[in-house]
Amino acid sequence: MADLLHNAIETYTNHIQLLLVSSISFVIAVFIPLFASFPTFTDLGGINIRTASIFTNLDIINTAVIVASIFFSLLFLSFAIVAVNIIVKHSRTYAKIRQEVFRGLEKYTSRVFVVLLIMEAIIVLVDALSFAITGSISYSGAITAIAGLIITPFFFYAPASIIIDENKTLRAFSSSFRFFLKKFDYFLMWLIVAIAFVTLTDFIFIGIGTATGFPYQFFIIELIVDTVFILPFLIVLQSESYMKRFAMLKH
Repeated sequence: MADLLHNAIETYTNHIQLLLVSSISFVIAVFIPLFASFPTFTDLGGINIRTASIFTNLDIINTAVIVASIFFSLLFLSFAIVAVNIIVKHSRTYAKIRQEVFRGLEKYTSRVFVVLLIMEAIIVLVDALSFAITGSISYSGAITAIAGLIITPFFFYAPASIIIDENKTLRAFSSSFRFFLKKFDYFLMWLIVAIAFVTLTDFIFIGIGTATGFPYQFFIIELIVDTVFILPFLIVLQSESYMKRFAMLKH
């Protein structure tokens, strides 16, 4: 797996300028919940939504704002994921990025958007039903987390499958599931790297924020750093992992 990490670092450094441009969409997608009327909390360098809390304070206006915010956030997130995967595909197959962008960007983005929308719908539905049944945010949160773990194999590599394999949405789910189970060690490595990076930035910026007396301001800075630099690398690593299906492709 050392060569996989090496490939991801090489791709990231060789295409850092394009990845930084792509990260603009990541920033927009991540910050939309912060400025919409979402019940959010901050943890591990990110903005997290208290989905169960939404159901207790809904009205027509809030519902419209939340639905629109989710759609726009997922759309920008889809575009960014597609852009990063195209860069990885280019670096491994030497295809021309211009041709990839003009021929497939809209198609890829719409398919990835559907993947993310289905995943979000499942999470929200499970959360709503578990909250309605248990009446407890704690229990519904635990049930939703379990549901998230169960569906992860179907969704984790689905965007990469759509762009790299040219798969449609349903086929991407099955390809993701098979590769996830076959190369579970790749996912574990990705998870370890993600936790290490996010924990490190969390430790640094929380420490600085506490020392200076500006915790919220440094949280925003941390969020930008995570979104601009770390998230694109994690998508690169995820895509490089999926590219391992093709043994003949080497740098």
